[in-house]
Amino acid sequence: MKRVNKILLWFVIIFFTIFILANIAVALFAKPILVKQIEKNLKLPTTLGSISIGLPFSISLNKLAIGDLFKADQVAVSPSIFSLLAGKVVLSNISLINPVIKLEQSSDSSLNLPNLEKKKSQQKQPPLYVTSLIIKNALFIYTDRKISPDGYKIILGRINAHISKVMLPPASLKTNFNVALDFLNPEDQKLGSLKFSGWIDFGPKDMEGVLSIKDLDLTYFSPYYGNFISNKKLLSAKLNINSIFEARNNDLGIQTNFRLSNLVYAQEAQQETELPELDLAKNVLDFFTDERGNLILDFKIGTKLDNPTITVAELKKVILKAAAKNLASQSPETLIKKVSDNIEQFKAIGKNLEDIFKGK
Repeated sequence: MKRVNKILLWFVIIFFTIFILANIAVALFAKPILVKQIEKNLKLPTTLGSISIGLPFSISLNKLAIGDLFKADQVAVSPSIFSLLAGKVVLSNISLINPVIKLEQSSDSSLNLPNLEKKKSQQKQPPLYVTSLIIKNALFIYTDRKISPDGYKIILGRINAHISKVMLPPASLKTNFNVALDFLNPEDQKLGSLKFSGWIDFGPKDMEGVLSIKDLDLTYFSPYYGNFISNKKLLSAKLNINSIFEARNNDLGIQTNFRLSNLVYAQEAQQETELPELDLAKNVLDFFTDERGNLILDFKIGTKLDNPTITVAELKKVILKAAAKNLASQSPETLIKKVSDNIEQFKAIGKNLEDIFKGK
């Protein structure tokens, strides 16, 4: 028994000695090699604080910075040794701690992304698989100089995500996901929040998920939507969305509850000589808000899971049908006032509604 304990003790001592020596070797030799390779492939200046090896087997890159594009306190990966022997690269876990990504679009629509060159003589790389991704407290800053020469910023902060493939059965492609983030302005003030959770199975192309956007200050994004939903300029608008995603055999349905509240319009001089141009989608707010000035739309979008697209024309039709349902919940007095104040445009909308529902 004593002999067995002595062997185990020596085994532990040898193991940790090798582990410590490996960390020293990685710190001395692997760090400059890795930095050189990143700079060579991405053509961006790169700095790295240190590299360390963890148990059971993980590699951590600490204080990594790649140009102005990316930096993180830690990037940790856990490769599978057995998969490497089989000619595959499987990362059982990728973990990003406090990453910051800065994406910029110039006035000519180009992005500050590295131009990756493919060498003809380069050997075919083994396939890469990732079974788990963890992101903690990420920050994403998008600067759009096409919208504004000074750079219009879209900022997503406090991003936390956990995306992982189910382990059993091993051949399953089912993946669970949970993502949460805040929308921020350049002064780090919260504009709203987003949560998206559920699962997706890339085998049979099935999915279940729930997307929630809460109290988003929609007016901050006005340079992108313009007067798509209203001809009047909005000074205040809170957006709340709750969408349920359900897909079976690649047929994806998105049932959505869309709510706009706290609507405040800018005072504009009215033109008495002519009526404004009629666009059904742009006049949704003007005609279909309730007595409290809120717009509530319930609609369903059908598309494909592997190619989720919808045209602007289809979206306008969906919005109009959903907005028309609000009329039934409004008082007769409110409807009469809307008709009398906007009789000509309301006649046109009524005709378009009739045509839409006839073609349903």
